[in-house]
Amino acid sequence: MNFALIGAAGYIAPRHMQAIKETGNGLVAAYDINDSVGIIDSISTDCAFFTEFEYFLEHAWRLRRLGKGAIDYMVVCSPNHLHSAHITAGLQLGCDVICEKPLVPTPAQLDELGCMEEETGRRVYSIMQLRHHPAIHELRDKVVAETRDSRYEVELTYITVRGPWYLASWKGDPRKSYGVVAEIGVHFFDMLHLVFGELQQQVLHYSDDHKAAGYMEYEKARVRWFLSIDAQDLPESVRGRQSTYRSITCDGELFEFSSGFNDLHTVSYREILAGRGFGIDAVRHCLETVHGLRQARPEPPREGEAHPHLLALAPCRD
Repeated sequence: MNFALIGAAGYIAPRHMQAIKETGNGLVAAYDINDSVGIIDSISTDCAFFTEFEYFLEHAWRLRRLGKGAIDYMVVCSPNHLHSAHITAGLQLGCDVICEKPLVPTPAQLDELGCMEEETGRRVYSIMQLRHHPAIHELRDKVVAETRDSRYEVELTYITVRGPWYLASWKGDPRKSYGVVAEIGVHFFDMLHLVFGELQQQVLHYSDDHKAAGYMEYEKARVRWFLSIDAQDLPESVRGRQSTYRSITCDGELFEFSSGFNDLHTVSYREILAGRGFGIDAVRHCLETVHGLRQARPEPPREGEAHPHLLALAPCRD
């Protein structure tokens, strides 16, 4: 099958390129306003590349009119605020679309994409690679196997260090990235829903350009969560040795999953190509969660709701 890629110079694009190659498909066209995309040659030396979106679309339409070489899948790795427009362009070209998270910022825009699917007869798939992580499967199996009346006590911590470039880029503009909660948190809220059931309550405790914290109640869990791009939040045990730390504790048992992410995009592509991808309905719950947090005003935590990192930021809060 033929793939085209929007956002070829971005951080995550090489994982998509590798997934296209490893699933035996071809990258035939790519677009980015930045021309630092030499990595494309490691995937395909026949890929047409454009720095003007209009020329990229013209090329895609030409391939469709000729029949031979028409694009089957449009891959969207552009800045978050452009996802909706680029997804729509792919659908109108007659392509199925694979898009990085979050698909769109609001439930209303998700509904609009659903209408576009009906009009074009094509599908939109979101990359939610955490659903394929072995440690998450282990935790889900543990929860499914146990019968209990009380909720699990859960702490979720995700720290992924970003340098000064982050806030200087589109990622640092909440109008474009939708903030830390959307940019780095949406996968984890999706995972919590997958493991612990429907979200019943959520409270935002803290939010700034670098970090956010809050509390959620799911059907089967009480969750204290903390997200950060600040190196000072890394545990002493890993500081200076690794720049990312992901962990979940469930009733005090640690499920640490900082490793095992390298090939999850390829797994995601295999599932999509096999007809088992995560579409609009599958990701609605986590988008609604993020949207709710973006609209919320921070509130002081009640007893037992504060994540330990929040207490470290403001010991007098709890």
